[in-house]
Amino acid sequence: MATYDAVRDLPLEIESYALEGREVAVSSEFTRRTTVIHLEGGGHEGVGEDVTYDGEAQLALQAEGPAFPLAGRHTLDSFSQLLDRLSLFPTEPSMPAFLDYRRWAFESAALDLALRQAGVSLAGAVGREASPVTFVVSLRIENPPSIEPVGTLRERYPALRFKLDPTAEWTEALVAELAALDGIDTLDLKGAYKGTPVDQAGDPDLYRLVAESFPAAWIEDPDLNGRTDPVLEPHRDRITWDAPIHSAADVDALPFAPRTLNFKPSRFGSVQRLFEGYDYCAEHGIAIYGGGQWELGPGRGQIQYLASVFHPDTPNDVAPAAFNIHRHDPPSGLPTSPLEPQPSATGFRWAEPS
Repeated sequence: MATYDAVRDLPLEIESYALEGREVAVSSEFTRRTTVIHLEGGGHEGVGEDVTYDGEAQLALQAEGPAFPLAGRHTLDSFSQLLDRLSLFPTEPSMPAFLDYRRWAFESAALDLALRQAGVSLAGAVGREASPVTFVVSLRIENPPSIEPVGTLRERYPALRFKLDPTAEWTEALVAELAALDGIDTLDLKGAYKGTPVDQAGDPDLYRLVAESFPAAWIEDPDLNGRTDPVLEPHRDRITWDAPIHSAADVDALPFAPRTLNFKPSRFGSVQRLFEGYDYCAEHGIAIYGGGQWELGPGRGQIQYLASVFHPDTPNDVAPAAFNIHRHDPPSGLPTSPLEPQPSATGFRWAEPS
């Protein structure tokens, strides 16, 4: 049975919904804003989180309030079809991906509410166990490049492992210092990103340097072209993808079969597309590791929950949010990898704080 079949016909009653803004000043240049969706019905509440990176779009959503016609009796699947017919942005968003990000906020809230109304947990509904979650901390080293904050985090949490974003400013000396830490599981080259602040054009010299210096690390989202493809061809079994993956069809369309992929649930938009992606990878022997989107609320716990149920043992980029928010001065006492399972008794929710 397809995984989505286990939840598609869950009854879902929505009486009202509310929006809750979250924000954290990450730096003088960047305030992260998200919106938590609270769906209410039948004495229960379901939550999801809109991780759209456009802060003004988040404020506009919150100012507009609960304007979408969501009330009524649905199934999870018919609610998803309702979302197909709604315009969740008043105008075209600044990036097409944001359509899926907002869609996922409502879909995940609906999944949480439907499961709570049915009195079952996500793990129970799909017939799986929640297992301890292996995680890494994702960092982009600022310029001028330095081993900090990686070194600071490693001093305070000696077993911590990382996903790093190499850039053209990385030097051989920095790479040697990082390699000596023996804690880098994934290199995110950002070569598949287009039109974002983190775009990184393909650099054959950088690719050769990091591929050879971190021989066990996954190589994520390279910009493969006539100059970089020959450099990475010997490392092809370590190449993974993130930004291009929004559905099982996207996996099937990759230039070569991957051994593993990064699944960010918000990129898929709908529960159906995400679960179909899980099924496709299971059928084709492709491993999965999870990824996050700077969630500030329950969305972080939800991606940890999905990792716990579907891919607990891979280098999941789902570290507790405090590792990202306080990356220059992390507090003591944060959870270490693996995270102990914290699923709620019913619904699609992980214990907070996450």
